[in-house]
Amino acid sequence: MTHKIDGAMSPALRQIEATGSTSVQSRSGADRGQPVGATAAADQMRLTGDATNLQALERELGAAPAGIDVAKVNAIRTSLADGSYKVDPQAIADRMLSLENALSK
Repeated sequence: MTHKIDGAMSPALRQIEATGSTSVQSRSGADRGQPVGATAAADQMRLTGDATNLQALERELGAAPAGIDVAKVNAIRTSLADGSYKVDPQAIADRMLSLENALSK
């Protein structure tokens, strides 16, 4: 697809150049050069009791430590960094099987 660029101005640009105005009107006659004012908010949202309780729980959990053993996390982080962390594949497989058995009951 090719387009010829001939340097001709569009009719809207010719009108702006001729009048010296940057105000452009829409087809409806409204001036499109003026800023648009904000409209009043018509939408409203009301939370159910469950949603309010979930928000409160989220704030509570976000504010308090979630029972994380920081010392254990730091020990694992250190052993990962120095390469001494060992994975026990048999223990992982055993736990996966016990989880599968618990879920299938």
